[in-house]
Amino acid sequence: MALSRAYGLSRRQAYRYLELARADKPVPLPIENSVTVTVKMPASLARSLRDHANRRGVTTSEVVRQAVAALLATKRRHG
Repeated sequence: MALSRAYGLSRRQAYRYLELARADKPVPLPIENSVTVTVKMPASLARSLRDHANRRGVTTSEVVRQAVAALLATKRRHG
């Protein structure tokens, strides 16, 4: 509850961060409040996304955040 209140996280996300910390994995703390974005994709792509996230030990949201950030950084560099 303390993490949830201190960082504006849902109880579920705070619990996930605690579990990652217990597993001695890096815990990405949010820099700003997050919003929910719904994305539609083919089922096969969604399965690949989940599989990739599971192999890396991160959430699907983290994989998508990193991918979008990398894409946008590339776009900014190349106009």
